Amino acid sequence: MTRALYHVSHDLLFTAQVTQAAGHEVALDATALYPEAGGQAADTGTLRWAGESGEPREATVTHSRKEKATGLIWHTLNAGAPPVGTTVTGEVDAARRWRHSQRHSAEHLLAQAFVRVNPAFTVDAVNMTGPECTLDLRGDPAELHVRAAEALLRETLGRTDLTLDTPVVPDHALHLYPLRRETKVSGDVRLVIFRDGQGEPFDVSACGGTHVPRAGMAAPVVILRTERVRGGVTRVTFMAGEEAAAHLTGVYADARKLAVGFSVPVEQVPQRVQALTDSHAALQAQLDALHAAHARTLRDAAPTETLGIATLRPVTLRPVTLRPVTLPDPAGLLPALTDLKPGEVVVAVTDAGRVGIGSAHPDVNAGGVLRAALTASGGKGGGRPDLAQGSTSDPAAFLAAVRAHLLNPD
Repeated sequence: MTRALYHVSHDLLFTAQVTQAAGHEVALDATALYPEAGGQAADTGTLRWAGESGEPREATVTHSRKEKATGLIWHTLNAGAPPVGTTVTGEVDAARRWRHSQRHSAEHLLAQAFVRVNPAFTVDAVNMTGPECTLDLRGDPAELHVRAAEALLRETLGRTDLTLDTPVVPDHALHLYPLRRETKVSGDVRLVIFRDGQGEPFDVSACGGTHVPRAGMAAPVVILRTERVRGGVTRVTFMAGEEAAAHLTGVYADARKLAVGFSVPVEQVPQRVQALTDSHAALQAQLDALHAAHARTLRDAAPTETLGIATLRPVTLRPVTLRPVTLPDPAGLLPALTDLKPGEVVVAVTDAGRVGIGSAHPDVNAGGVLRAALTASGGKGGGRPDLAQGSTSDPAAFLAAVRAHLLNPD
């Protein structure tokens, strides 16, 4: 198995020996490169060694994974692997490690904040592989609970110096620690504890990940949004540390640009946006009413065609009054196809390719006619017996296909 140096030291430089090699992967007897696990992404870095002639060689470590059966940690390289027995010097990408540590510590701290708001808010799953991390919680936290947890953690990190402690304890001694949730790990268990100056723990969790030495180094922890992902589980998306600070700086810069454009202070941007949204909705309603009135005017002014339907069936269908109309805008389609005179069938087309059929005739199924015409002219759509809509690249062919189908529905 591989000795996990990332558990016992924050040193990002290490020396190890290649114990196995396969393609572009090598297993080492020891490594400071964290393998992907527990919702935390793998470290990346560099391995350096001397070639057969003593020339310096190096390769970038693009991924690391732990083999559960053997305990070996395998590192994926971007170049050929050094042979078994080679002594290598490894270096962890410090910036990537730090970001991952901030995310992971923030996940522990935020989960604890939720538990303190309500013990029912327990963790179902976590993911910290990207800047936007997720915490899946049971217990259905509402928005007020989310903001309460965020505020609690903000005050804790701002007012209390919580330091990291990572003892390894036997599983039979776990009852002595206030674990946030039970662990299924047996044998010796590594705990991640953030304690205050009096030794009182804020959070205790069994964890094999990397963390910042002080909880305040994971600040700020900002909740971006929440969503229901499945029954009884709410996903909390958050950012932490330098990534969160950079995100907030960008958001404020964008808000500042909007404020300048609106000639209002930044804090009044939401009210200004709401006012513009309300104004837009009112204008859209007026525009919709104009489209509807215009479409119905065009429909009522369009000449009608009386089609004598031929049929091979023993049932004699009544003649159909067809009113074809060309509309300048798809927004008028629905108004033109509704509120029809009894016995009338309207077929509407637009230059944009949106088409539709409205039927007030007892023998004409608008959905059936539309599907048949779109099959003939190319397109897709559907609807009810009284109203159907679709799209086609050839409105003229669609209109001809409607006439043909009505003349010979069988």
